Amino acid sequence: MSNADGVWETVTNTPMGQQKATMTLATDGDTLTGTLAGAQGTITIQDGKVDGDRLTWKADITSPMPITLSFSARVDGDAISGNVALGAFGNASFEGKRKP
Repeated sequence: MSNADGVWETVTNTPMGQQKATMTLATDGDTLTGTLAGAQGTITIQDGKVDGDRLTWKADITSPMPITLSFSARVDGDAISGNVALGAFGNASFEGKRKP
């Protein structure tokens, strides 16, 4: 089990305000899978990779417009934080805590 495995409550600081989501992550070697569930529904993590405590993945959203989000994150115990590339909308930071 990786230190990333589990359910995380996250907040992303987007240009449209704070977006809360529940992220479920699972690792298998250097592969990361999971889902992000929030106000826009549930989306599946794509192209997930694990490198020690560093994670990267992509997720496609369709609302308010179609865009591919590119995530990079670092896990530190029961905390996760990182950056989301929002395509033409720049970057947003996010952070979260592992649910017990």
